[in-house]
Amino acid sequence: MSNDTQHPTGAPWRNFYGRFKGKGLRPSQKAYLDEDLAALSPGPVTWEDNPERTPLDPAALFGGKPLWLEIGFGGGEHLVHMAGLNRDVGMIGCEPYINGVAMLLGKLRDADLGNVRLHPGDARDLFDVLPEASVARAFLLYPDPWPKKRHHRRRFVTPEHLEPLARVMQPGAILRVATDIPDYVRQTLEQVPRHGFRWTAEGPEDWRQPWSDWTSTRYEQKALREGRTPHYLTFVRG
Repeated sequence: MSNDTQHPTGAPWRNFYGRFKGKGLRPSQKAYLDEDLAALSPGPVTWEDNPERTPLDPAALFGGKPLWLEIGFGGGEHLVHMAGLNRDVGMIGCEPYINGVAMLLGKLRDADLGNVRLHPGDARDLFDVLPEASVARAFLLYPDPWPKKRHHRRRFVTPEHLEPLARVMQPGAILRVATDIPDYVRQTLEQVPRHGFRWTAEGPEDWRQPWSDWTSTRYEQKALREGRTPHYLTFVRG
């Protein structure tokens, strides 16, 4: 689905392909959204809330901790896992699918984490207001594969997304990409290095090994059940 909207400020059109909402939310999930989401916002991100595109202040947001970013956190398993392992960093998760946001909010109620903020929308809106070279690590895990060739331009690993991502990442920052789609691997290895990143593979089988702090997500488990092979790619911002 394409959602083409022009911001009231006269900002350029920005296409979004995907779903904002799925099946009906359970009453508990609606309560999470109503009661918890606003307090976990990183600040005014969208054009409607921030027409001047005033930059966020990550240092103030997380008390000077390094900033990590998860782009499309799905149900939030990985984000909660990493935030718990790394309480000395601040994590912002982006996810436009409101059902996934509600799932993560439920997990956060049980996790006792104070280093997580959520943007329930397009990651590009967040890129607009993050300062240059402010992100120390980013995660792109099992993104929407858009398998049809005519839809490959909708994938995250395109200049429309990679250029602003590269702008907000620090020199030496790490980008992790996980996918079970071989053609997504191809496009990732073609496009990501063109935007200032270096693939850190140490051998021909490097991509087969998950990261030492990895936790398998529901999307990975589905891929394994259906016989697809996960790929784990690590890049460093030049």
